[in-house]
Amino acid sequence: MPTKRGASIAQPIFLLVIAAIVLATAVTFAITFNGPPPRPRPVSDTDIVMALRGATVPDLIVLPGRQSARNGESPDPEHDAPLAFALGGPVAGSYAERERGQSGEVRGGFTVSGRTTDGWRTVRSPDRPLLTNWLIVTFGGMGFALVLLSIAAWIITRRISRPLEQLVGVAQGARVGLPLALPQEGSREVRELAVALSDMHTRIGQHAEGRTTMLAAIAHDLGTPLSRLAFHIEGLPEVARARAAADVDEMRAMIGAAIGYARDELMDRATLRIDLGSLLDSLVEDTLATGDDVTITPGPRIVVTGDPAALRRLFANVIGNAVRYGDRARVEWHALDGTVAVAVDDDGPGVDAETAESLFEPFVRGDPSRNRETGGTGLGLAIARAIASRHGGQVAFEPSAHGARIRVLLPC
Repeated sequence: MPTKRGASIAQPIFLLVIAAIVLATAVTFAITFNGPPPRPRPVSDTDIVMALRGATVPDLIVLPGRQSARNGESPDPEHDAPLAFALGGPVAGSYAERERGQSGEVRGGFTVSGRTTDGWRTVRSPDRPLLTNWLIVTFGGMGFALVLLSIAAWIITRRISRPLEQLVGVAQGARVGLPLALPQEGSREVRELAVALSDMHTRIGQHAEGRTTMLAAIAHDLGTPLSRLAFHIEGLPEVARARAAADVDEMRAMIGAAIGYARDELMDRATLRIDLGSLLDSLVEDTLATGDDVTITPGPRIVVTGDPAALRRLFANVIGNAVRYGDRARVEWHALDGTVAVAVDDDGPGVDAETAESLFEPFVRGDPSRNRETGGTGLGLAIARAIASRHGGQVAFEPSAHGARIRVLLPC
């Protein structure tokens, strides 16, 4: 299947990585050229002494009395000595950082208390704000880069993942005999994967068609020896003839059911709008005519889309299974979140949760014996599930307080 070659999935990923590197570098340069983190100007010992004596010094806070140190400040008597000498009185100081030059100075935060002729007085450096202009510019640039890259990454990842999600949905809904609605968007790799999936689906369909052809040929070839057997057993005694004829009939039924099951998977039928209530009412009336115990509880009017003959066979198989193994069938339906749920209950012994799923496998019967009174070839539920799956629905056993319950879900 030819497909238009698009851009590779590697291109947007590569461009996103390059854009992230360029943007991160630009933010780094902007922060660098904005200057180093601001630090408080150094304060000389002379300024501190003047402030302690009552003079007004810019950027210094003067408080009465002796104040305690702030967080990050610690006493350093060695640094107090030159201040005490210049002040002419005792000094008790706490410093966050101090560097002394030729005349001595203090860097960083400090709290210095000194006793003067007017009593104790404290000089303190201003409190530094939690967020400086430099931090605001730095965090703002990083946040801008993060938001911009996040938006670009989300757009690119969605463009990559959306076609993959569509392809997953197509693969999950693939059925033999039904065409694949492959997505027409996506990268080159996704389109090539879609083509490969389509080719694989075609090969599987051809294999299934070949299997059906082989079964039809086997059934045709077996017809002649079965007819000869039926002719030869006419000469047997009455009891032996009846048993042999029943065996031949069972063989013919099994071959016919197997071929019907295989062809049901492949056949492309017409799709119509169907009143589900009318279909079930008609089916129950026909079943009652054969003497089976079947009751139906009317539900809301619901229209489904599908093949009427196939859906009728689906519910006939489910109802027949309930009558065969549970003596009677009770049918009801109701709408459920855009789907219709049809429940079929019986009065039988119920089904083990561990073995319930296996009963939908071909040739698996609820009665493991080959008792002809229970009938069946083990294909009824398998055919029902295949039809429901082809219509986008499900068939499964559900827990029930009495007997067994099979629930059929179909889209409305």
